[in-house]
Amino acid sequence: MPLKLPNNLPAIEALKEENIFVMDDDRANSQDIRPLRIAILNLMPIKERTEIDLIRLLSNTPLQLDITFMKVPGHESKNTSSDHMKQFYTSFEHLQDQKFDGMIITGAPLEHLAFEDVTYWTWIQTIFDWARTHVTSTMYICWAAQAALYHFYNIPKYPLPQKMFGVFKHHSLDPKAPIFRGFDDVFYMPQSRHSEVRAEDIYKVGELKIMAESWESGVYMVMAREGREIFVTGHSEYAPDTLDSEYRRDLAKGLPINPPVNYYKDNDPKQEVIVRWRSTANLLFANWLNYYVYQPTPFDINKIH
Repeated sequence: MPLKLPNNLPAIEALKEENIFVMDDDRANSQDIRPLRIAILNLMPIKERTEIDLIRLLSNTPLQLDITFMKVPGHESKNTSSDHMKQFYTSFEHLQDQKFDGMIITGAPLEHLAFEDVTYWTWIQTIFDWARTHVTSTMYICWAAQAALYHFYNIPKYPLPQKMFGVFKHHSLDPKAPIFRGFDDVFYMPQSRHSEVRAEDIYKVGELKIMAESWESGVYMVMAREGREIFVTGHSEYAPDTLDSEYRRDLAKGLPINPPVNYYKDNDPKQEVIVRWRSTANLLFANWLNYYVYQPTPFDINKIH
């Protein structure tokens, strides 16, 4: 799929080297079709890496997407240059009067904090509420999924005795749902988190439906409002080397960390990574874009409500 991205975004050249089809503003503006407007609220510390990871997956459909990177007002990124943020990111305050066909809100390394202790929690709540009336379908990933489930439905998160870390086997609880079209009966997805939401809490809320889970890592996907809200606890967007980078980073810091499970050949960190989730991740994003964004969104974007 051709993605319309800001001119000179570093991810463009990186993805072209992977044979991913992207286009800059100049080429996209010459095409007489309405692209789907997708907002990405990127809360991860290293913005450029997450940009590449998400764009890689968003590129795999025939739809044209117009990507807007959003940032939390007043929050300064410590791990991404101010020049990059200024050039490619727009503060929510300047976007709140606009409508979007789809939105992705990423995870963030904030699991050790109570939600109310996150410095920009009030803004996060504001953006969550705004998305309900300004976006056709929003995908919340990892910490954002936990945060949104807590904000909208009072679902608590629980600390884990050790990090849920690796590539886990999952299965759908509603295999005929459009989000799972083309999925195998069992599929693998990465997990990298220190906390969890629990099925027993979710089952108490009638508006929520658990769509997929793992016998090892628990709840994987929850859906609400007929797919206008999709909460994903794992990291389907992770590149092949991301878990390895996280593992070696924590080792270097002297933190207690076990090797990611089902990730290295023979579960040996000295051996190569075995990628088990790439095809399913591409299918997940393609299905979301087609069945939950493109199909239900109005042609007149201002009619989203």
